[in-house]
Amino acid sequence: MDTDLIHEFGSHTEWNESFYFNFYDRSSDVCGFMRIGLKPNKNEKSVFCFLLLPDGSIVGFKGDTPYSGPELSVNGLTFTKVMPEKHWKLDFKGMMVKLASQPQPVSATFDLEFEAMNRMFDYRSCVNAEKEAMSKSVVSEHLEQFGRITGTLSIGDRSYNINGLGERDHSWGIREWTAPKMWIWLTCQFSEKEGLNVTKLAVEQGEVDAGFVHLNGMSMPLDAVSIDTKYGADGGPKSFRMIMKDKDGKQYYIDAEILRQVMMPFDSPDKKGSSIMYETLARYRMDGKTGYGIAEYLIKKS
Repeated sequence: MDTDLIHEFGSHTEWNESFYFNFYDRSSDVCGFMRIGLKPNKNEKSVFCFLLLPDGSIVGFKGDTPYSGPELSVNGLTFTKVMPEKHWKLDFKGMMVKLASQPQPVSATFDLEFEAMNRMFDYRSCVNAEKEAMSKSVVSEHLEQFGRITGTLSIGDRSYNINGLGERDHSWGIREWTAPKMWIWLTCQFSEKEGLNVTKLAVEQGEVDAGFVHLNGMSMPLDAVSIDTKYGADGGPKSFRMIMKDKDGKQYYIDAEILRQVMMPFDSPDKKGSSIMYETLARYRMDGKTGYGIAEYLIKKS
């Protein structure tokens, strides 16, 4: 089955289809995350791409352009499917911005490949009809997969050979960034054979938990997740403790700390409300193992 396709557009103005990738390379200490989103009914193709570098600097960009077709290419960033549900190419050539008190333009290129380590995981395997309905305004169709990312990356006069682990996300349906009170989306890879993915969505009707823990060649669906987060003065997460319970009732205990952070604002369709996304690199510890991944917190501000 090929789920890696552009689906028939829905009629809602905020109907969205998006592809997202992230990675962290322990040896080079480089982290990256990137997304292309299609909102054809809004005449919008959105993008963000950020790279977190070993010296603590961050380069990247966020924006949108008029919708020009379903191609996954915008502002120099291109995602190319090589093998459905298994292999993708991620390419960029152009200018990014170095985030600082005085932002500076910097040239950047990368040629990366994502190769999957597990089968596509469908969040539907975690939720019932009631929970699925609660998720409608945020994107009801949601697929996850972790894998290895390799290739080359250059920022200005610095070059890196990338050999890391990461996650990809494919979702479609209505996407209103300011609809939920909050969501927490977590990914972590301990090795090529061990990883986790968590979503905790908070809406007016309650909370929805979904995700998996991948061990012994299997992605076990999660049944419930509790997360206790400590926040900093800027409103973003600084650390968290988590308990995950899978469908068989087994519990997993996680401690995590935030290492680096990017903040991205999102406005409501009427521009009267806003949310802040804190996209962070986190270090996770579980059962004596250490892993790395993204901890994403989307928090409604108004």
